[in-house]
Amino acid sequence: MRSSFRKAYLLLSPSLFWLTLFLVIPVLFIAVISFTTNGDFGRIIYEFSTDAYSSAFSSLYAKVIWQSIWWALLATIVCLVIAYPFAYFIANAGKWKNILLLLVMVPFWTNLLIRLYAWIILLNNQGVVNNFLIKLGFIDEPLALMYSPGGVILGLVYGFLPFMILPIYSSIEQLDKTYLEASEDLGAGPVRTFLSITLPLTFPGILAGFIITFVPAISVFVVTDLFTGGKLLMVGNVIRDAFLVEMNWQLGAALSLLLMILVLLSLMIFMRFTSRKDRKLLI
Repeated sequence: MRSSFRKAYLLLSPSLFWLTLFLVIPVLFIAVISFTTNGDFGRIIYEFSTDAYSSAFSSLYAKVIWQSIWWALLATIVCLVIAYPFAYFIANAGKWKNILLLLVMVPFWTNLLIRLYAWIILLNNQGVVNNFLIKLGFIDEPLALMYSPGGVILGLVYGFLPFMILPIYSSIEQLDKTYLEASEDLGAGPVRTFLSITLPLTFPGILAGFIITFVPAISVFVVTDLFTGGKLLMVGNVIRDAFLVEMNWQLGAALSLLLMILVLLSLMIFMRFTSRKDRKLLI
């Protein structure tokens, strides 16, 4: 038993070293900075202070944090609604499966900034979409497709949709088709089979897609920069500005830790709730 544990720790040691060096130590360093005192021009004075947390808990920053959570959650839900039927279609596409998977992965080959700039060309007031609608006579004035929460959610969905499709596809691909055949033999219709068999058994893929979509979506700042010109903010914008513009490392560190804690708590609550729901569905 001890020998097997030693082998396991030996195999895990490179990963543990990597995580400790590039995750645990930086997070601890940020935690220490959040309790220091802010000096002139970003100078860190190592004197205990909670001023950064007092500022972070102010109504201004609290509003930005909850707004970021709400937008990221909406974008994740939209990604799920789009991704699940598409992933299901890919898993049952036969000879077209590899081509469709390739199309899903193509966006990873292009920088996100370039893809978002393409959307700006399409959606701005003098863009392709508005000009097309005006020429057809559907509208008289350009629609405000950008500089709005809807534009932010569109950018988040476009940027992170592949992160939702791939884990759901993997889960559906591994689904044992004999369960579906047994459900059909017992007289269950397509809807009942989907709700009672397919959805519960593919739920791990949904949960994985939710996590790897929601976590980066809540902290991204490039979407709001490009789609709103900085008029609308997410918490990622505030943290970046605190470090680079205001030179207030304490505030940036405090907001980073609060965001990390909120995300972890949200995921723990979500996983606990959904695991109970999943058990009920399986019963």
